[in-house]
Amino acid sequence: MMAQFLVSMVGVWGFAVLFHAPRRFYGACALCGAVAWVVYLIATTEYQAGPAVAALSASTALAILSAVLSIQLKAPSTMFLLPGIFPLVPGAGIYYSAYYMIQGDLALAASKGVETLLVAGGIALGLMIGAAFSNVAMRVIGLGRKRQG
Repeated sequence: MMAQFLVSMVGVWGFAVLFHAPRRFYGACALCGAVAWVVYLIATTEYQAGPAVAALSASTALAILSAVLSIQLKAPSTMFLLPGIFPLVPGAGIYYSAYYMIQGDLALAASKGVETLLVAGGIALGLMIGAAFSNVAMRVIGLGRKRQG
């Protein structure tokens, strides 16, 4: 698991460079992606969760970590979310859906396509849950924005 943590850090570091993130945030971006990937791995291996539930768990953790880092480093949370989501994107599922469709195996293409859509939905839902949790937590501890008017 430590090797996958390090490899995902390197991959997200490269994605942060490609995304033109400021250099001072490369390490934080890499940490976000690595933590998200480890949460995904733990969910799938230790808890036998399906890919969609694991993606939901990992993206929730990513959103919360991104919110914390945005406060600590005084940067927008999307600075850490975008590169950090990279390990969770179901690129292989999209590829295999198209591959099976081209091969004429429509049942397998549909199965992979549905699984891919569920993973993408899990990622989106996890980001929303994590952002909502972070917003509520920040308001409770007094770091949220004050209402105007």
